[in-house]
Amino acid sequence: MKTFNSSFNRLLIVSYRLPFTIQQTDEGPEILQNSGGLVSAVLSMAEQMGQNQEKSATKIHWVGHGDSSLQQLDPSALENDTFVAHPVFMDEAVHKGFYEGFSNDLIWPLFHYFPSYASFKEHDFDCYRQANIRFLEELTALIEPGDLVWIHDFQLMLLPDLLRQAMPDTSIGYFFHIPFPNYEIIKLLPRTWRQALIEGVLGADVVGFHTTDYVQHFMQSVSEVLELPIIGQRVVLPDRSIHVNAFPISIDFNKFNTIGQDSEVFATQQYYMNLLRHNKIIFSVDRLDYTKGIISRLQGYERFLIQNPDWHDKVTFVMTVVPSRDKISQYQELKREIEETIGRINGLFGTIGWRPIVYSYRSLTFTELLALYTACDIALITPIRDGMNLVCKEFVASRHDLKGVLILSELAGAAQELRDAIIINPTDTQEVADAIKQALLMPLAEQESRLLHMRKHLQNHNVFRWSHNFLTAFNDMITNSTDLETDLPIQPFITAFGDARKRLLLVDFDGTLAPIVNDPAEARPSEALKTILINLAENSDVVVISGRNRLFLEKTFTDISVYLVAEHGAFLKKPDQPWERLDLSTDDWVDPVRLTMNQFVDRFPGSFVEGKETAIAWHYRIAEGEDVEGQAIDLAAQLRRVSSSIPLTVIQGNKVVEVKPAKHSKGTVAQTIAEQKPYDFIISIGDDTTDEDMFRQLPNWAYTMKVGSGVSFARYRLARQQDVETLLLRMNDVLIEA
Repeated sequence: MKTFNSSFNRLLIVSYRLPFTIQQTDEGPEILQNSGGLVSAVLSMAEQMGQNQEKSATKIHWVGHGDSSLQQLDPSALENDTFVAHPVFMDEAVHKGFYEGFSNDLIWPLFHYFPSYASFKEHDFDCYRQANIRFLEELTALIEPGDLVWIHDFQLMLLPDLLRQAMPDTSIGYFFHIPFPNYEIIKLLPRTWRQALIEGVLGADVVGFHTTDYVQHFMQSVSEVLELPIIGQRVVLPDRSIHVNAFPISIDFNKFNTIGQDSEVFATQQYYMNLLRHNKIIFSVDRLDYTKGIISRLQGYERFLIQNPDWHDKVTFVMTVVPSRDKISQYQELKREIEETIGRINGLFGTIGWRPIVYSYRSLTFTELLALYTACDIALITPIRDGMNLVCKEFVASRHDLKGVLILSELAGAAQELRDAIIINPTDTQEVADAIKQALLMPLAEQESRLLHMRKHLQNHNVFRWSHNFLTAFNDMITNSTDLETDLPIQPFITAFGDARKRLLLVDFDGTLAPIVNDPAEARPSEALKTILINLAENSDVVVISGRNRLFLEKTFTDISVYLVAEHGAFLKKPDQPWERLDLSTDDWVDPVRLTMNQFVDRFPGSFVEGKETAIAWHYRIAEGEDVEGQAIDLAAQLRRVSSSIPLTVIQGNKVVEVKPAKHSKGTVAQTIAEQKPYDFIISIGDDTTDEDMFRQLPNWAYTMKVGSGVSFARYRLARQQDVETLLLRMNDVLIEA
């Protein structure tokens, strides 16, 4: 794995849990560092950042929740050779609403697709916000210039933006460790909550998820909730962009591969195999949780036993459930149901010498876990929904003998990586039963082949690569930062523009050449942009194609030799020629449309009706009132029912609803102009729904570009209005250099 010098000094980790526990000894309190994957990855990440100047600089600062017992300790007790812990203390009532309430009783079930288990309490959201603010207070006292802050998981979704507002220049990463659901689930959250959570995450510079599916779901929510432009893997804000990508978390492969061959593990493995009379062993281990699919798994095993009596007394299912939240009634009920189901299956099929299921409700030691990984013939990992699931990766890494079969739920994030497992739907008990039989009968050569592929993948994609890739994303952002946010391949585009003999530029006005403003009369292109247009017009045909009236356009582009198209194609003015009216429709439809629009003006103060020569529009950018967007949709529906002697088009644009005759559009005029000369380079840029006609009707080789967010027929996207000016400047520079 490639290493490099990072541009960051210290690594600050922020997560709900601290990286170690405190144990009281005769000599006083002693910290026991956790050995989990995240801690290992963080240590590796710190090494990559080149922290070797001083002993204090090598230490990672870790901010996490601390219970009241830690308040009595001397700060020196919260430090070891690698970590300095910074406990976050908070009021117990706030902590309860934050952690047990909003985090575990709302986000956890909802984001795992269990909406019926979710508890929507405003008090809990208030506690969640207060708790995130407490983390912020600890962080701001700690951060120094050059630090990299890496925030983790769903308990701290508000923290990145809180930190960005408090310390704008801080480098912030965020990683989400559970599934990110599709927008239909996010939409169940109250509007203000979903907006706060998405905005909170976007305070980071780099945002990571386990899988590409979760990335796509998040991007859809960003688009739907905040209507922000998305360029490839970046969400674009007015002043910066956020890199969003999949960084699949993994394990320390060598650790599991090596310890799996340890003599103590081998002895424990042999003990278990003798205890189970060398039956075929199916093994599963899960935390007690409704997301793990434990009941469905048991029902699938029961179905296997019913359909395959010849396997009775030859196979044993060793199921371990690790205690979790078992003081909560919902989890107590789940535990009761698991144990009743196990008792029923053992009662139906068991004999004096054979128990179909050996069940334990406890945590396993690391040696016991590795012994069962290496002893079992099948690892049965079937969560109903899981962000990643590292158990399946640990099983594969421990099987240095290349024996054993992994049965894996398609709803675990790991299923996208471990394709050589037997992939099943965990709720399909027949599929589970069939998979068990297939695994038991699988030839050793096939087991070896499948495990070889999966082990090679995990060797190459271990937990250290996960942290390395995340850090690389930060460094790439710094080295590849750009003043132009677009998915357009810039160099080929510039080359094509420079080499062209006949060039045509079709450009919208509002939101494209000029920024959107509350008062449309105040919209203006910058003086720099006007200069660029003058220069471009000397070597190209430049067309400003707008919904504006002709008086406004002519006044705005005085002394610039460009084509002007007004009112969405109703009027055309060629350079140094008078206006030509293209729309000759009657206007008997205007009065009933105006009457309908005026009703909405009365309803929404701040909105107004603009009458044009061939169109009429209701503007509501600064309108006051609830659900104005919904009412705009209602108005558009009413206007489509207005009777008229000619076909009308109702346009729902950016804070405007406009009605015009259907015969002419930006598309018809753009097509007409494009066909007048043998153009070998055409570019069309626009930000609104009316520009889609232009994108659709131009040749498919033309460079069509949508400005901002939203679905579009355009081939490419420019994130912001300011990117239009930047692109036109680069085009102008090519002509100057030529």
